[in-house]
Amino acid sequence: MSQQSMPSSTSAKAMPDAFIILFFVVLVAAIATHFVPAGFFEVALNPDTNKKELVAGSFQFANDYQGVPLFAEHGGVGFLNFAFEGMVSGSKWGSAIGVMMFIILTGGAFGIIMQTKAIDNGILSLIDKTKQLELLFIPLLFLLFSAGGAIFGMGEESIAFCIVLLPLMRALGYDGVVTVLVTYVSTQIGFAASWMNPFSVAIAQGIADIPIMSGMNFRIIMWVLFTAVGIIFTMHYAAKIKRDPKLSVCPDSSPIADVSTLEKIQFNRTDAVVLSAFLLGIIWVVWGVIARGYYIPELASQFFTIGVVVGIIAIVSKRLTINQVADAFKKGAQELLPAAMIVGMAKGIVIILGGDQADQASVLNTLLYYTGNVLGDLPETVSAVCMYLFQSVFNFFIASGSGQAALTMPIMAPLSDILGLPRQIAVLAFQLGDGFTNIIIPTSAALIGCLGVCKVDWFVWAKFIWRFMLLLTALSIATIILAVMINFS
Repeated sequence: MSQQSMPSSTSAKAMPDAFIILFFVVLVAAIATHFVPAGFFEVALNPDTNKKELVAGSFQFANDYQGVPLFAEHGGVGFLNFAFEGMVSGSKWGSAIGVMMFIILTGGAFGIIMQTKAIDNGILSLIDKTKQLELLFIPLLFLLFSAGGAIFGMGEESIAFCIVLLPLMRALGYDGVVTVLVTYVSTQIGFAASWMNPFSVAIAQGIADIPIMSGMNFRIIMWVLFTAVGIIFTMHYAAKIKRDPKLSVCPDSSPIADVSTLEKIQFNRTDAVVLSAFLLGIIWVVWGVIARGYYIPELASQFFTIGVVVGIIAIVSKRLTINQVADAFKKGAQELLPAAMIVGMAKGIVIILGGDQADQASVLNTLLYYTGNVLGDLPETVSAVCMYLFQSVFNFFIASGSGQAALTMPIMAPLSDILGLPRQIAVLAFQLGDGFTNIIIPTSAALIGCLGVCKVDWFVWAKFIWRFMLLLTALSIATIILAVMINFS
C-alpha cells in the first residue's frame, strides 16, 4: 500500500515523479486546446441502462470554443486552476472527490488493520506451520500472497516478508528468486486479476462510472487461473533448483536475516479475533455490493467501519492504545494521500480539455473521435487488445495503480463507448496491463526493493522472468478476447 523510499544513490536515475509527469501532461493538454478544435456528440438515453449513450456518427465540431487561459478568475478554468478544479469536481458518487475520499478513508482503515500486525502474524504463523510440508509450503504461500494482492492491494509489504522468508527458503534449498516469486510476483498476480482491490480495479470502475465489484464472477475465475499458472511456474523452478542448486539463476543470493525470526512469532487470540472481524467485514462488503447495490459512499463507510471495529478490538486487547489507533489511521490515510491527490489532479486534465460530457463541446471529444476512427476500423477484439497493450506500456512511466487509473480511465472509458465495447472491458484492459508489468519494470519501487533484499540483480531477474511475462501477456490477451466475445459488462 505504501511507497518505499529508494536509496539516494538511485535518485538521480529515477523516473520523474507521477506528479511531475501529470503537470506536463496538463500543460500539453492546455496548449492543445488552442490548436485542436473542440467537438461534441449527440447522445440518447438507453432505456435498458437508463444512461446516456453516444449516437453513432453524430460527431460535430463546435464553432465558438476558445482555448483555456493561463489563469482564470471567478471560478473559471485555466491552466493554473487545474489542481483545485480537479480535486473539487464531481460528487460523492464518483470522480474526483468521491474517489479521493474513498482512497483516504480506506487507506486509514487498512492502516489500523496493518498496525495490529494480525495479518503479518497470521502469515508468519502459516509459514512456520507449513515449512515442513514442502509440497504445500510454496502453493499455500503463493495463494495467500495472491489473495492479499487481490483483496487489499498488497505489494510493497512484500519487501518485509522477503526479509523474513529468504533465510528459510535458503535453508529449504531454494534461492532468492523463489522468494521473490512467492512474496512479490504472487501479490502482483492477485493485484492484476483482482475482483475487489480498493486501490486499483475499484477506483477504475468508479472513474468509469460502472458499479464497483461488478463483473466479480468473471474476475474471480480469472484470478484462480492466473494464480494457478503462477504456482505451477514457481513450483517448476523451485523443484529444478532443489534437485540441482547449480541451476539457480542467482546462486549467490545468501540469507540476510536469522531463521529464528519465525520462532519469535506467536499467533494469539487477538490476532484470530482481528482476522475474523476483517474477514466478516469483507463478506459484508461483498454482500452490500451484490445484494444492496452499494457504491462508493457505502463502500468507503464500510471499510471505515471495519477499521473502527478492528481498532476497538486492538484497544480492548491492549494490542494498541487509543492514540496508537488514531496514529495508525492517520498514517494509513497519509500513505494514500498522494494517490488520492493524483486522482483529483488527473481529473483536471479532463476539465482542461473541456470536460467529459459527450454532448458538450470539448477537445477531449475530438481526440476520442479521431482515436475511435483509427481503432474503429479494427475488429473489436483487436481494439480491446490495443487498449491493454497501451496500459502495459503506460505503467512503465506511472507504476501506481490508482495513479494510472486516474490518468487513463477518463479517456479509455468513453473511448470504449465509441468502439462499441463495454466499459467493463476498458477496466479489464487497465487492470491486466497495470498489474502484470509491475513484475518486470525497473520503475516499480516494490520490485526493486524485493530484488535488493534477496540480492537478485534486476538484469538477472529480467532475463529469468521474461518468458513468464510472455505467458502472462498471452493469457491476458486471451482473457480480453474472451471478454469481448461474451460481451463482458
